[in-house]
Amino acid sequence: MSFALRPAILANIQGNSNEEVEATIVDAISRNEEKMLPGLGVMMELLWQTASEEEKATVTARISEALTK
Repeated sequence: MSFALRPAILANIQGNSNEEVEATIVDAISRNEEKMLPGLGVMMELLWQTASEEEKATVTARISEALTK
């Protein structure tokens, strides 16, 4: 059985306010559960698809920096 995870995640977060999105991210990180990673990945994908080249450079630099700590 195949489950379309991306559309389900998008349907679940569609229309969320900034505060709700932040709460979702904080909750996912604080729980430290593997099952939360796909949702964060979909949010990252949305961010990436709508980001300018400058924003993409900032995101990748911040992630690279965090990986060295």
